[in-house]
Amino acid sequence: MASFPTAAAIANVTKNAGCGTARFLFFSSSSIVSKFDHCRPQRRAFPLFSPLLHNHNAAGRISRDCARFPLSFCTVSSAEPATSDAIASSSASLGTDDDDPDKKIKDAANMLDFRVGKIIKAWRHQEADSLYVEEVDVGEPEPRLICSGLVKYIPLEQLLDRRVIVLANLKPRNMRGIKSCGMLMAASDASHENVELLLPPEGSIPGERIWFGSEDEKEGQPVAATPNQIQKKKTWETVQPHLKTDSCCIVVLGPHPMRTSAGLVTSTSLKNANIS
Repeated sequence: MASFPTAAAIANVTKNAGCGTARFLFFSSSSIVSKFDHCRPQRRAFPLFSPLLHNHNAAGRISRDCARFPLSFCTVSSAEPATSDAIASSSASLGTDDDDPDKKIKDAANMLDFRVGKIIKAWRHQEADSLYVEEVDVGEPEPRLICSGLVKYIPLEQLLDRRVIVLANLKPRNMRGIKSCGMLMAASDASHENVELLLPPEGSIPGERIWFGSEDEKEGQPVAATPNQIQKKKTWETVQPHLKTDSCCIVVLGPHPMRTSAGLVTSTSLKNANIS
């Protein structure tokens, strides 16, 4: 069967083609490390690169399937073997912080406006048996109305004057005729039979914004996103699966604890629980 010449032979034929260098490093029978310099403006872009990658065989040659792609307009140097160390070094140099999944989740969480709140009034929703309606002080001129499905889990009298954690930059939702402007954060076990409101540490001030990480990260918090941005980018849906309580009932986002200036946010007794 006829076959294409090696990369070294291609280089000899095309070295004066007038294009920027394209260098192939053959290091296995199935993969190629490549770098491209730009071609001169009057030359076409190098169209055969992708098929070359997928048609290199164990003999270090290029199959006849690529013959339909022209070679004459780009210079190709002789093949050089690439070591595994060189490949690892090249891969590391291409990595950025944006490739870190933990950083992406934390950046998304920083767009959420979690605040310390204090429930100043609460009652049963007249149109929904499973809902409470709470007036919550979150440091604004007027308390917020928030509806929460806690009737099954927490007695009404345990809500009054209680400090809570509020997610404050969600879009308002109509809950059976009452516009709910936020969400009370709670921990729950896997079966969702036990639910506990998250607890800000003693001394937390209503309205303070909450963050994830060390104490000195408070000053680096970005401005919270708008409710429209949160909805459009599905920020809460992205972050929520990564919020948990650890084995000490501390609320964490991966390795980052949830905290106020007064200390760490916790659940009363639920360990390794989901947060919603």
